[in-house]
Amino acid sequence: MSVLTTMPPAAPGAAARTPAPRQQAVRQQYLELRANVHRKLLARLNLEALAQTDRNRAESEIRTLLGQLLGEETTPISLSERESLFTEVLDDVFGLGPLEPLLRDPGINDILVNTHSSVFVERAGVLERVAASFQDDQHLLRVIDRIVSRIGRRIDESSPMVDARLADGSRVNAIIPPLAVDGPLLSIRRFPAERLKGDKLVAFRSLTQPMLDFLAHCVRARLNCLVSGGTGAGKTTLLNVLSGFISERERIVTIEDAAELQLHQEHVARLETRPANIEGKGAIRQRHLVINALRMRPDRIVVGEVRGEEALDMLQAMNTGHDGSLTTVHANSPRDALTRIETMVAMGATNLPERAIRHQIASALQIVVQQTRLSDGSRRVTSISEITGMEGDVITMQEIFLFEKLGVSQEGKVIGRFRATGVRPKVGERLRAAGIHLPADMFEGAVEVRP
Repeated sequence: MSVLTTMPPAAPGAAARTPAPRQQAVRQQYLELRANVHRKLLARLNLEALAQTDRNRAESEIRTLLGQLLGEETTPISLSERESLFTEVLDDVFGLGPLEPLLRDPGINDILVNTHSSVFVERAGVLERVAASFQDDQHLLRVIDRIVSRIGRRIDESSPMVDARLADGSRVNAIIPPLAVDGPLLSIRRFPAERLKGDKLVAFRSLTQPMLDFLAHCVRARLNCLVSGGTGAGKTTLLNVLSGFISERERIVTIEDAAELQLHQEHVARLETRPANIEGKGAIRQRHLVINALRMRPDRIVVGEVRGEEALDMLQAMNTGHDGSLTTVHANSPRDALTRIETMVAMGATNLPERAIRHQIASALQIVVQQTRLSDGSRRVTSISEITGMEGDVITMQEIFLFEKLGVSQEGKVIGRFRATGVRPKVGERLRAAGIHLPADMFEGAVEVRP
């Protein structure tokens, strides 16, 4: 019988008379028992050897040893609690330990491990702490090492930061001491098992149908599009949606730091950067991959995110026949996105005049889409702008669609509206040349968004 059920059933109204400290003590006693048995079990098991053996045999050995250890304990434990402990050990042997139940929860978007004893998750845009925890820093380090070693990467004192991905495509970042002061830190960004499509974004009120239709036409007409936004704003999700409008007959080359994009076209070549080896050599950066991609006869180049000097090579590719390319950048507004691209180009070409850089940007990019994560956790396309050219030394832009924030409800939900500015885009000429005719009312009207 479980320690949690040794007390006789309470009479009606007895709950109020049962001292809360006693209940807490009973619960704490069980947690200590579970932690003690769990620790002894892991100490007696050869996890590496078990992970390589047949799963049925490993489960049998673990179950036998678990029974022996529980027999040595004086505190009773129920069958359900025994099975729970057994499942935890299996997760440690074959999976990612305490993270496995979180990874099986489809409602979790982010898993944030702040040292071994503190785990947070994000559900529906809201952060909350969960009961999951690791035994100690070494336990967390073993899980991190298991994640990164599966894709041929490493993490240690000489290389204390790493980007990786899980088998389901989730993005992983880990950083360990000495850079992480209080202990190892692990961040996992999860993506839906089924790729979101444009109609889902409309249903989620991330944008309106006219906005989606306009972006779809721009992609089909081979306009170069830049998706801008902050961390966690949904840039990669939107990039996935936009890439879905590329024709099946085109060859697509994707370039990423950690492969996240989910393209379902038949002709896709995926490239991924590589960090330096233990001697500090052999690193392959995004710039090298962009240059190599130009030799792969691409119809479209999709860069997961431009972060450095590869911005110049990307712009040159867009300006030399590889139109219809897509990429993302971290920025808070469309104008900031252009400034950031300019800064990154200057990092790789310090002798290039400022005006020449801006001319490259104005010639290469046609559409800038701003994705924003609002205060209530919702993600919206807050601006769709087009680059119209240059006036003097300034890149000129005009906004086609925007989201206006009108206020916040009592529940903390953002109230606003999507609105067309009434400006007919200059890219309409290129769309007509591609056989796409936009309805006149596409750039009129507004749609209010209320919780």
